Amino acid sequence: MTPLDTTAHVLDQALAARAFSAVTAEVGAVGGAIWRYAAGRLSYESDRRVTSATIFDLASLTKVLCTTALSLRLLERGILDLATPIAALMPTWTGDERRTAQVRDLLEHSTGLPAYRPYYLTLAGRASYENAIGHEPLAYLPRSRSIYSDLDFMLLGFILEDLFAQPLERAFLDWCTATGLQGVLRFVPDVSVHDDIAATELDPWRGRLLQGQVHDENAAALGGIAGHAGLFGTAEAVGEAARWWLARLAGHDDAGTGISAATAREAVRRSQVPGSSRALGWDTMLPTSSCGTHWSTSAIGHTGFTGTSLWLDPERDRYAVLLTNRVHPSRENDRIQQVRRDFHDAIAIDLERAA
Repeated sequence: MTPLDTTAHVLDQALAARAFSAVTAEVGAVGGAIWRYAAGRLSYESDRRVTSATIFDLASLTKVLCTTALSLRLLERGILDLATPIAALMPTWTGDERRTAQVRDLLEHSTGLPAYRPYYLTLAGRASYENAIGHEPLAYLPRSRSIYSDLDFMLLGFILEDLFAQPLERAFLDWCTATGLQGVLRFVPDVSVHDDIAATELDPWRGRLLQGQVHDENAAALGGIAGHAGLFGTAEAVGEAARWWLARLAGHDDAGTGISAATAREAVRRSQVPGSSRALGWDTMLPTSSCGTHWSTSAIGHTGFTGTSLWLDPERDRYAVLLTNRVHPSRENDRIQQVRRDFHDAIAIDLERAA
């Protein structure tokens, strides 16, 4: 393993400043991991130390690791078309202002739906969510702008279930098998592994500290399995998925899933929506990105509300996974914002020094 001393120092300092109680990280290239880090405790009250086997609530990394990946599989098979109107796939998607919105707009966060709604306060289960999203007043006209929206990916998750003719969780497990991913990436972790999961928030809605239950309330109201959130996993497992993406972006087709390099490259092409930095599921590099300022302009990534992130730099054959529980014990803790940038800048500095 390559020593990344500056990077380790950034995480050591963040842990000391209580940006989170638990943290794991992995840096690597298409050929494998080159550095791993694990530190802290599963909660501030726990005696259990974090290891490379510690599982984290990945939050919105679900959008790229699961929902975007499954969408690519259907795109490659010709079962899903980016230009298909959402109304053709979702009967509840009605209204003249919505009729131009397409599947591409769900992946690029440009349907017109608002960023978030606390549906969980009054709703539970797919049928009620599907109806609510289908009748949610639009915040803007489709493709006139882009607003990052959980609602887009909730709806996309429902569409994928219909097209796969099986629950999202089952389709994702089949995906993991086809790609050969061996690490822990799962919805609704078994109770037997809860003691290996980093705690998240002392949640006022559920009245308890969450450990092994999905943090996102809307995902919880959907049974813990949703297109926008719900995955749990280890840094090593997320690193495996990162290497799968890097291999595709380097030009290698995947016989297991049938995903071509051309399809993967289409997924990371920046949207044509005015002012958008989004690709299909992924975000692209900006000066304000959470990966700092030292990664190449071809970098793509995503963050998760619980304090997770994944960034890939295909131009430099590099990826970085950062998993934390920054919402423990409260989501009001926002120190992770600067930590993410410092972490990725430090990786670049360390790797340049080691070259």
